[in-house]
Amino acid sequence: MNNPADRYDRLTRTFHWLTAALVIFMFASAHVWENLEKGTPLRKGLQSVHISLGIAMAVLIGARILWRVFGGNHPKADNHPALNVAAKIAHGCLYLLLLTQVTLGFLFRWAQGEPFNFFGLFPVPAPFVIDHELRGTLGGLHNNVAWAIIVLAGLHACAALWHHYIQRDSTLRRMLPAPRGDLPY
Repeated sequence: MNNPADRYDRLTRTFHWLTAALVIFMFASAHVWENLEKGTPLRKGLQSVHISLGIAMAVLIGARILWRVFGGNHPKADNHPALNVAAKIAHGCLYLLLLTQVTLGFLFRWAQGEPFNFFGLFPVPAPFVIDHELRGTLGGLHNNVAWAIIVLAGLHACAALWHHYIQRDSTLRRMLPAPRGDLPY
């Protein structure tokens, strides 16, 4: 696997693993703060970091989509055509869920009517008024989409492991950093 066309480019790999890390942290942090007493500094701190990383996730997803459409290399899979279609559908669903989640997060925060900023550096004002009564619905949808992302991402990870350990193909290796000695791409 020394051919750059056999491996995703460095930026695509970075976007992939950064997205995975953010999703895991944000999901875990939301479930940790639910078990903390309201108003405590740790709960407020986790919420603040979660919100700031949600803003970062919005930028990351936008950059990922632009890079996927206009740049990067897309290695061809040696799978059965049906598996290739299933993989494309799953990836499309993950992108759609991530976009939906970011949108719901913004709407939920704006519906709460509370300050919304990026690590205290700048505020994110609401572009329109959102009925305060929708916060419960938006919060519930945000939670449900989070679970859908976790389930689909878990299936995605299981598929990668199935390819690696059962199929013994290069699917997983294409998304991992190049081993020492391989070409730097």
